[in-house]
Parts: sequence; structure tokens; C-alpha cells
Amino acid sequence: MEYGAVWNIQEQLLKRNITEKAQWYNTADTERPTSINTQHYFLLCAHPHVYTLGKSGHLEHLLVNDSRMKELNVTFYQTNRGGDITYHGPGQIVGYPILDLELFYTDLGKYMRSLEEVIIKVLAHYGISTGRIPSTGAGVWLDPETPNARKICALGVKSSRWVTMHGFAFNVNTDLNYFNYIVPCGLVDKGVTSLEKELGYKVDIEEVKALLTQAFEEVFDVALVNFTAPQPTETEATTA
Repeated sequence: MEYGAVWNIQEQLLKRNITEKAQWYNTADTERPTSINTQHYFLLCAHPHVYTLGKSGHLEHLLVNDSRMKELNVTFYQTNRGGDITYHGPGQIVGYPILDLELFYTDLGKYMRSLEEVIIKVLAHYGISTGRIPSTGAGVWLDPETPNARKICALGVKSSRWVTMHGFAFNVNTDLNYFNYIVPCGLVDKGVTSLEKELGYKVDIEEVKALLTQAFEEVFDVALVNFTAPQPTETEATTA
């Protein structure tokens, strides 16, 4: 699904939760329900070719102009997530958890480590050892302590009243050539990789989604059920 359309869906779900929380906090103690009725979501999707820039990112890390992006059939969005610039495209699984962290823990650092742990568990299934490089921010790396360190999953989130949006981008069968036209995550001396590149064969995307779902349930101690995401109108999709 096109990036702007999914961004709009996330905004809708986040707004619903923020409205619910505001109503709960603004209700008198004697009339207030015992718990906040916020809803939690875990969206998994893929996008057409797109570069996205975080609110603290640097536009100069986009290394191509508009005409070259048209040739590459890639779009560009400046977003409200954390982090710098990254790429999304076919063969990549993007995960967007919409969680009310007040019902988990009010610690964004712990939340980011938990998202990393989901990816680490999936990679362990394929026999791939991973790690973190705290000095580079959030993300999951292979050979993190060596000159050959390469990122397989980028993370960037937003939180409003402890409700999260945005999330992670996990390179499964991703065309890594698109990373050559940006400075990924603003890191000039680090590489990127994919599950396909590390294993030497294309991986079943649905299998990886199932593993992600299982790992997410384990890390966050939840049970996931299927739901139908709200579909934005054409106008909404183009104004995100």
C-alpha cells in the first residue's frame, strides 16, 4: 500500500486512542471507568518505492533530485517520526504498532529495545546472530562490533500522549540498490543488508510475517487477532 495511505490510517488509529484517553482523563473520578478503552494495533505491510525522512533528519542525505527519483519510480515523504532518512519498497516488511504505552510501560527507550527484540527473535529462527549499536540509535545489526557492520532493520517512531505510531522496516527480499541513493539513517560508514542477501535465497514473505506476529506476541505479552484497517479516501491518502 502507498506510504501516504498507510500513514493516514495510522493517524486515524492514533487519533481515536488519543480522543479516548482525553475523554477518560476529563471524566470525574466518580464516573470514570476503571480502565482506558484504548485499542492496540500491529500493522504489517509493504510500500512501493519511497524514501522517508524523519523530523530530525537531514535533507542532504537524499542524494538524488526529483527527476532522478522519477526515473527510479520512487517517491519522497517528510514524516513526523524520529530518525533520519530510509527507504521502503517491495520485498521489505514494514511494521507499525499503534500501542498505548501507558498500558504497557511509559518508557520509549524500552519500547524501542522491545521492537528490536522482535526482529532479533525472527532472525534467530534463520540462524542469524544480531546485535545493537547504541551509538547509532535504534536498529538491528549484523556483525555490529566489526567494520562489516550492516543494518537489516531500521526503526523510527512517534509517540503522542504515550500512543505510538510508525515503527520498523525489515529488509527481507529488498532491492538494496535503492539505498545507494541516500545516506541510510544518516550513517556514512555503515552498510545495509537483507535476509535474502545473508541467506543466499529469497525468503517466503508470509513465513516471515507469521514469525514476526509470533515474536511480537511473545515480546509484548499480547494475543493478536485479525482486523480490517480503515480505508482512507483518495483525498485523505494524498494529504497525509
